[in-house]
Amino acid sequence: MDRNALVVNGLTKRYQDFTLDGVSFTVPQGSIVGLIGENGAGKSTTLHAVLGLIGRDGGTVELLGLPDTALDDGVRNQIGVVFDGNSYPEMLTPRKLGRVMGKIYRTWDPDRYAALLQQLALPADKRIKALSKGMKMKLALAVAFSHHAKLLVLDEATSGLDPVVRDDILDLFLEFVQEEDHAILVSSHITSDLEKVADYIVFLHQGRVVFCKPKDELRYRYGVLRCGQAQFADLDPADMVACRRQDYEWEVLVADRDAARRKYPKAVVDPATMDEIMLLYVKGERR
Repeated sequence: MDRNALVVNGLTKRYQDFTLDGVSFTVPQGSIVGLIGENGAGKSTTLHAVLGLIGRDGGTVELLGLPDTALDDGVRNQIGVVFDGNSYPEMLTPRKLGRVMGKIYRTWDPDRYAALLQQLALPADKRIKALSKGMKMKLALAVAFSHHAKLLVLDEATSGLDPVVRDDILDLFLEFVQEEDHAILVSSHITSDLEKVADYIVFLHQGRVVFCKPKDELRYRYGVLRCGQAQFADLDPADMVACRRQDYEWEVLVADRDAARRKYPKAVVDPATMDEIMLLYVKGERR
């Protein structure tokens, strides 16, 4: 794609004990980009800096084709945001919250909101403070989907939801990006969700981008080679992305599992899950 909903270039934020260090990635229109990384990797800091909720020490951000310094209320209305945790007045009910949002967003769609409350089984007249964590998350998503946003920025948006509801939410994500000018940036610890819906994966580790890759490349090309010590000693270091010794074998992350199978026919080479890729990068050795 030649158009991006979000461009992050060299984003830097320094704290006393942590630095977000030159983070760069893009979110193409019509795509879902998943942001992964261990706790403390900088995912939430990145999202907050992208949205201007915290200052930054370096880098630039472009949202919906404009520098973030040039955004007006009309453009900001086209950005939907969901963070992990309730951000709405807890004395309100979902129905009353919809009336409030109608005064905030010029593009608010009350019919869409009412339909989502029903679809997500949210009680319209129950106070927010009485809702479970999962129901509060569903409510935040209903709001984000109801003001005709073009870019959604979501932090742990499926956290606290059961598998059935998560699947419904993922379907909403896929439906949303059917519009060519729509896009989603979503951070998640539930990497299996991203394996289902993401087009690209951005992997953060210790405040830096490890890689930005198409999800299908990770899913269909990467692999985990498993072998004993003798076989491991014969492996070409150029074939190893990362490796880790377990009790009785070595696990080796390879970027081309078919090539690894041909080159090392006596080794077992399995497809790599997103969790395995992340674990081997974080806990393994780099050769």
